[in-house]
Parts: sequence; structure tokens; C-alpha cells
Amino acid sequence: MSARPAPLWLFADQLGPHIHSSDKNIDRDIVLIESAAALHRRAGHRQKAHLLLSGMRHLADELGDRARYVRGVGYRDVLQELPGPVAVHEPTSRAAHDFVHRLHEEGLVSEILPNPSFALSRDEFAQWAGEHSTFRMEAFYRRQRTRFDVLMDGDQPAGGTWNYDHENREPPPKQRTLGVDDPWWPEEDAIDDAVRADLDSMDVPWSGVDGPRLFAVTADEAGHALRTFIDHRLATFGPYEDAIMADDWTMSHSLLSVPLNLSLLDPLDVVHAAEQAAREDQVSLASAEGFIRQILGWREYVWHLYWHFESDYVTNNRLDATAPLPEWFRDLDADAVTARCLSDALSGVRNRGWVHHIPRLMVLGSHALQRGYDPRELTAWFTANFVDGYEWVMPVNVVGMSQHADGGLMATKPYTSGGAYINKMSNHCGDCEFDPKKRLGDDACPFTAGYWSFTHKHQDRLARNNRTRRQVSNMNRLNDLEAVLEQERERERF
Repeated sequence: MSARPAPLWLFADQLGPHIHSSDKNIDRDIVLIESAAALHRRAGHRQKAHLLLSGMRHLADELGDRARYVRGVGYRDVLQELPGPVAVHEPTSRAAHDFVHRLHEEGLVSEILPNPSFALSRDEFAQWAGEHSTFRMEAFYRRQRTRFDVLMDGDQPAGGTWNYDHENREPPPKQRTLGVDDPWWPEEDAIDDAVRADLDSMDVPWSGVDGPRLFAVTADEAGHALRTFIDHRLATFGPYEDAIMADDWTMSHSLLSVPLNLSLLDPLDVVHAAEQAAREDQVSLASAEGFIRQILGWREYVWHLYWHFESDYVTNNRLDATAPLPEWFRDLDADAVTARCLSDALSGVRNRGWVHHIPRLMVLGSHALQRGYDPRELTAWFTANFVDGYEWVMPVNVVGMSQHADGGLMATKPYTSGGAYINKMSNHCGDCEFDPKKRLGDDACPFTAGYWSFTHKHQDRLARNNRTRRQVSNMNRLNDLEAVLEQERERERF
């Protein structure tokens, strides 16, 4: 008779059945540890804490006698009280990785298993990356499509092209909402009630505000959310994925980043569901490809670059941005902000810990880039305040993509714009006190004026980049540039 395998200790972002009930783990008991020290140390958005605790407690309830759920001060304290060592999957942060390996040396962890929450293994990525020092997502994405045979017809991309971005950049329609079916919404239960009461009793400086649970925290809920998106929302996702609507924060977005980052869904299952919808002509190839690009391309790319880059990647600051985050930004004080787009993005973070990728990049990130906020402090802000933000998620997204602080290791140019882009891709500007066409004056749009101030500050670097050279030429033709620069040095109102 073979010995029973060591129990499997699951972190709060490792909750899916493809982990705890895989062929390798199905005979293991499950250990879930609710660490008071980790909650206090992590703090962050109140609703993210709710999602993590709710997910863990729901899984323990679902597994019944198979699960051992322990509340303790710290992980090590709890593990020392168990009758024997535990197995564990590789965690998703460097700090947790180092901690788990120390526990392994101490004998509290018997086996460290690969992380099963991503399609491509870290070894396979390392082989693809080789000795390259810079990376481009498009090359990685094409490799992923080929490697996993997704949206491929033989050795060629389905439809004859890899990228449908040109079809997926429509401005918002004239109506106030997109008018599609609602996302799937969870129904809170007694477990959520208990989580909320426990969070109320903790002396932790949460950011954001409490609110109804908006995201799936069980595999069953995540499955419903996925099917609702595929069947009723994916068709309109592609055309409007880069648009912003003041009265429709969900638009056609999937809201699957939380369950994906809790590992409730296998990413290949999500990708295959979208591919099947396109193959069966339920949705356009462009919509399916745009969504698949986010999951099989960008999400995987960010994960692997987090581990591939050195641990000091987050200290990169090639643009010498050192301004501290202003108090209103740190505190998510949307009411202190005049610019409609920025106020709406901040209120979304405050009220639900989530806005989609364009407000993140082209409103919050662009504002920070133009104002020279310290990229390391900004990365910590995004990590703490977004319900899908984890240590592996934000460094590449913020330091690399948003702030260009790595000097181009993973993106070819800084991503910022004037008010014209926001006016085209959102419906915020019509009701805003600032005019997106103006760069000078009391009603000058802070994004339009900030764009030229940023261009002037970094003109030497931008002039050497083929993708931004014209930006510098256009700046040099402005007859009021000095006045704009002086205005932006004194600007206090955003």
C-alpha cells in the first residue's frame, strides 16, 4: 500500500480545479492558510481583500473534509503545527518564491511543483527568449498561437492575418451605453457576509471602499462568467475594446481578469472557448482574436517577463521621473479632480478596484507619465489598488508599458497622448470643464498641455525614436510652446 501524498498548500491565487483536482493532486488533502500577517502587510484595496478571503473560504466549503482551513498569524506558524510537510505550487511573486524555498530547506515544504496557471512553462519561455535583451509582444504572441495551435489554419493564421487591431479600435457609439447584455454578476452568500464582518473588524488601512462583490471567486462562478461573456458579449468586445464610456464601465469587457488571476480558470480553456465561437461564426474573427491576444499574448507575456527580468527591474527609471504621487492620487480622491476622464478612472479604482486597460494606460498611466511620477511608487499604487493587481502583474505593465521607465526593453515607445485621443475614444470631453483642443489657458486640457510638456522634456530621446520623431517636429512648430511649458510648471488643477 503506497503512502498517502503530502497535503497540498494552496495560496489564495491558486484556487482552480485544474490545480487542486489535477491528476497529480486529486489524492492530496488541501491546506488553506488565512494569514493575518499577510493581510496586514498586503493591505491594499478593501474589495481585493474580500475577493481573496471569499475565494479561499468558498473553496474550503466546496472541498469539505478534504480541506483544512487554518487562520493564523503567519504561514510558518501554521505549517509548524501541521503533522508533516506540505507540497506547494510555485507562487506568483519573488518574495513568496524565496519564502517557499526557505520553507523547503527547513523541511516544512516537501515538494515545490510548477505553477499550472499559465499555458507556457517558464522553461519554454527561457528557451524562446534566449539571450535577447529586448522583447516585443507581437513576436511572442505569434509563437504562442503556433505553439498551442490557436486560430491557426495549418501553419498560417486563421483569416490570413495575425492581428486585427485595425478593426478593433472603434470610438464609442453615440448612445450613453453600449447596449449589450449585462455581464454575469455573482450573488453574495453567508460566506461573503462573514468575510465582510471580519474585514470590518480588522485594524488595516484598506484603500478604496467596500462594495458588492463584482467578480467570480469560485470555479463554478467563473464558468458562468466565461459562458456569459462568450455567448452574449464577445461579439461586441473587439470593435470597442479600446473605447471608454462614462456611463458603461463594463462595456463588453469579460471581467475575467480576477478569476484568471485567482487561477479559477485554465487560460487555454478560456482561449479555446473564444476560438470555438469564432470557428462556429458566432462572433467575428476580429473580436475573438482581440480577446485571445489579451489572454494568450499579453497576460502570458507579462507573467514571463516578470520572472525573466532581474529582480531590480522595478527600479528602472530611464526617464528620471521622481515626482511623488500627489495626495489626491494616492487617496483615490476622484472628487478633487476636474478632468472628467481622470476623475472617472479614479472613482472606478476607488469604488470597485477596476477599470479596463485603456483608462489604466491612456488616462491613469498617461497622466502619471506626463507628470513624471516615480515609476516604482506608481507600480506599488497599481498593485495595491487593483483587484486583479499582483506582484507579477504590475511591474512590466507599469514600468515597461505605461511609463517606459525601462528605456524600451519591452515596448517601442512611451504611451501618452493629448486630449484629442481621449476625445475620440471616450465620451468624457463633452461634459468636461477642460477643452481637449486647447493647450493654453484656464480651460486648457491637462492631457493636451501635458503631452507637449512631456515631449519637450524628453525631446532628445523621442527624436531618436522612429515612432516618436514626428511628435518632436510638431512640437517645434508651436508658437506658444514657452507659455505652455510655464503654465504646466505652475499647474495645480487637473
